[in-house]
Amino acid sequence: MNTIKGPAVFIAQFVQDTAPFNNLKDIAKWAADLGYKGIQIPTHDPRFIDLQKAAESKTYADEINGIVQEAGIQITELSTHLQGQLVAVHPAYDTLFDGFAPEAYRNNPKARQEWAVQQLKYAAKASQNLGLNACATFSGALLWPYVYPWPQRAAGLVETGFEELGKRWTPILNVFQECGVDLCYETHAGEDIHDGITYEMFLEAVNNHQSACLLYDPSHFILQALDYLEFIDIYHERIRMFHVKDAEFNPSGRQGVYGGYQGWVNRAGRFRSLGDGQVDFNGVFSRLTQYDYKGWAVLEWECALKHPEDGAREGATFIKDHIIRVTERAFDDFAASGIDQGMNKSILGLS
Repeated sequence: MNTIKGPAVFIAQFVQDTAPFNNLKDIAKWAADLGYKGIQIPTHDPRFIDLQKAAESKTYADEINGIVQEAGIQITELSTHLQGQLVAVHPAYDTLFDGFAPEAYRNNPKARQEWAVQQLKYAAKASQNLGLNACATFSGALLWPYVYPWPQRAAGLVETGFEELGKRWTPILNVFQECGVDLCYETHAGEDIHDGITYEMFLEAVNNHQSACLLYDPSHFILQALDYLEFIDIYHERIRMFHVKDAEFNPSGRQGVYGGYQGWVNRAGRFRSLGDGQVDFNGVFSRLTQYDYKGWAVLEWECALKHPEDGAREGATFIKDHIIRVTERAFDDFAASGIDQGMNKSILGLS
């Protein structure tokens, strides 16, 4: 078994225009001072990393690593969530998702998608140059407007959607494979990959591509009323990243999973700071340790109530306390008989 690495923190939710949250050097020191051992870096903000430059220049990638290491921590993974979203966008969401791309690519879905695909390919090479073995992303969605079958879905609609998703992602996955980096899809509402079944459908569409892996985040399963511990049992061989995020689901006679169009504070399902929600993290860390998860435990702070800096401070300790230092010996070794193979055969009547 392997001891999970951490604690680490995904810095995207903390980025702002004031120090220490507006540049890589200061935010790395801030994270280190809180007790984090690593940071996960979003790739859409050049204040933290120039993705193309990191892909094309090993020297620049070494400089980025050096900035973080100077704070006494390391980069855990890169995140391409926003770019991944733009690989597949249903026309109903064109206007809203345009903001995820540079202004030059807005109001032009084809150019926007081409930009996003190139960004993912840069991320594969940048991860390789940084010495990383996993990268986070979203799958995007062509089918999300049809997640509930009313009106009745047209025959073959879902199959066609996943076939197209597979065509778009296979060339990207090939680049990640060439770079020795796993591309980890976060199962998330709003994505065509949002649970186990849809992940399996995607795997079929990309011919079980070995680089098509998973970012495990139990908070999204709380909101879906999905068994997030059994999910680990089923898919542990593909889980290469882990977002430690809490959530709660409190349905009532007035609302449930769909949330009644309410804001986050008033939804039945909402994200919470670590320890304030309903996720059984003892179970989660135990399952991942049991299955020899070799990656990082990374805080993704999202809470409808608590201040982010409080969530970050508490989160470092929470993760540290949940990481299981694996045992090197069995608990009953003290009672070992010391019997050799010859005695074993004798016991079984084989000698």
